[in-house]
Amino acid sequence: MDATGAASTPATPATPVSPVSPVALAGLALRRAAGSLDRARAAGTVVRLGVDGAVDAETGAVADLVAQAALAQGTAVLRVRAGNFLHRRSVRLEHGPHDVDAAFDRWVDWGSLLREVLDPLADPADLTWLPRLRDPATDRAVRDPARTAAPGALLVLDGPYLLRWELSGSLDVVVHLQTSPPALRRRFAEADDPRPEAWARYLRETDPASRADLLVRFDHPDRPAVVA
Repeated sequence: MDATGAASTPATPATPVSPVSPVALAGLALRRAAGSLDRARAAGTVVRLGVDGAVDAETGAVADLVAQAALAQGTAVLRVRAGNFLHRRSVRLEHGPHDVDAAFDRWVDWGSLLREVLDPLADPADLTWLPRLRDPATDRAVRDPARTAAPGALLVLDGPYLLRWELSGSLDVVVHLQTSPPALRRRFAEADDPRPEAWARYLRETDPASRADLLVRFDHPDRPAVVA
């Protein structure tokens, strides 16, 4: 009770966080995937690891470190960026470049990402995949031949919205980079950039922080902090 005799509300305990270096974060992500890698080797499939975050350059940097750590341990790596699976520009920008719902739903071609990468890698009778579908700079389709993954390999995919419901069950391990609204506004400084609002919609609708295998506070990319 407080001084007036009213019952006091217990303080909510602070969530433990552990600062790590970016390289250590990559190693931790790989350790979270260790059990999945053992199962994939036995099943003849591929482990599908996603690095989920609002900023492509940041998810890409973390994903590259994870890929490097896996290669150093002798694991075959497949590296894919969601940004190379965009819809053509006429679809993405049909409602203009500032449309929030389009940024969330129509920029990335989620169906193609599932069809050409995520689903085949879970099928030991298939294991084919495409590293990219469209060049984001030229907006042209890329005619890369399909590749075949080795059983027990690790796919490292990066991009935004990877815990959206359409991809439910399509990733075995997900690292979610958590960025506060003020930090996100600093990343996307233009007032009419739709991505901060699209990211807010993603957080509301899918609650990725509660569903990720590894949650990382990422306001400062050079000083990430793992949430216990």
